[in-house]
Formats: sequence, structure tokens, C-alpha cells
Amino acid sequence: MLTAALVGLFGVAGALLRFSVDAWFARRTFSGRTEARRHWPWATLIVNVAGSFIIGISIGLSKVWQLDPVWHTAVATGLAGGLTTFSSWTTATVRLVSENRYSAAGLNVAMNLVAGLGAAALGITLAG
Repeated sequence: MLTAALVGLFGVAGALLRFSVDAWFARRTFSGRTEARRHWPWATLIVNVAGSFIIGISIGLSKVWQLDPVWHTAVATGLAGGLTTFSSWTTATVRLVSENRYSAAGLNVAMNLVAGLGAAALGITLAG
């Protein structure tokens, strides 16, 4: 019961963080264009990389501090799960392809993958 409550609580925090990042980018213009007119999924990239780092830190701390699995689950599944978004990443990539922006779509896939893996490894290393 405690695990489910913590996952829910941390999940709400992660979702609110994600909403805040999305809202911040929605209010910005870049190169004189609004995000709606020339979409690049910066918010999605940032939350996915941050979530990878958070899970990496949690894994590292679980080993070093003998972190209780309940807390690792709350952080990894709740906080990082509420923060990150696979569905937004994939639909943003499909959107870029539908706009014939194939290089941007490929770059979006590569950046999420490479930066996410790097952030997870960095988190594990720093916490370990």
C-alpha cells in the first residue's frame, strides 16, 4: 500500500513537472517563429533526458545507500514515469516526418536515444 501511495504521489509531481516544461516552451518563440508553426520537440527531449538521469541516480543510490526498493520504485516509476513521455516522443517524430522534415525526425530519435542513454549512465556513475 505504501509503495502504491508513493508512486502516485511522485507520479503527480513528475506529471506537474512535465506540464511546467511543456507550458514554458509553449509560451516561447524561437527564431521569430512560434513553436506551433515550426515545431521542434525540445520539451519532450528535456523531460526524457531528465527522467533517464533521475532513474540513473536512483539506481546508483539503491546500490550505494542500500535504498529501499519502495523508494526506488517511487522515484523511477512515479517521478520519472510521470515526467517522461515515450508517446510524445514518437508522435513528435511522426509529426516531423509528416512535415517532410526527415532530418529533424532522425535527429529527434538520435538525440533522445543518445542523450537519454548518456544521462542514465551519468546518473548511475555520479550516484555510485
